Amino acid sequence: MAEFGAEVIKIEASVTGDPLRKWRKLHEGTSFWWYLQSRNKKSICVNLKSPDGVEVVKKLAADANVVIENLRSGALEKLGLGWDVLYAINPKLTMARISGYGQTGPYRDRPGFGAIGEAMGGIRYTTGEVDGAPARVGVSLGDSLASLHGVIGALMSFLRVKTGQGDGQVVDVSLVESVFNLMESLVPEYGPARPRARAQWWCAAGHCAVQYVSHGGRRLRGDRGQ
Repeated sequence: MAEFGAEVIKIEASVTGDPLRKWRKLHEGTSFWWYLQSRNKKSICVNLKSPDGVEVVKKLAADANVVIENLRSGALEKLGLGWDVLYAINPKLTMARISGYGQTGPYRDRPGFGAIGEAMGGIRYTTGEVDGAPARVGVSLGDSLASLHGVIGALMSFLRVKTGQGDGQVVDVSLVESVFNLMESLVPEYGPARPRARAQWWCAAGHCAVQYVSHGGRRLRGDRGQ
């Protein structure tokens, strides 16, 4: 959103700031990841556990179009900043909530990370050697997929408000469901009689394709890349 001109204000933890500032490789004391992920954004440090900090967030939400949060499910409610509170302040507000397992369901109280979302969503199972352990893809795909789903949902809600179709809404995004949504035909093709499959890549003459191979080595499907 910031890349397309939106004014984005990032709320960081008081005193220490966002941990991403010191994540992995640093340049002049700041993480390369921070330069990438926080470009075009403004930042403010707020103690969300203090009454003054809560009031700061309420004032920001009163004029905001979209609020995005990625705390554990229910954490904002404990701080007095749940959807019911912010909606009462600004009915046109859209709240995008990104968590490991969503705001409802049996796993809602569990912490979630990209790695867990990739594993439970299925993409790690289809990655790697046929008889090997599930493998991580080369980038943080789970986090990226969740953020993309969050942006799509937030823009749809924002469009609803701007076109006069109704008030703002909650966009509930789960890391697991975001990855699972990418599984394409693997879900309907899977069944009790089908052997467990693992994706396997092969490349020739500059073209690559993926085939799904059972643990016994039998090819299940293959499509030549063009």
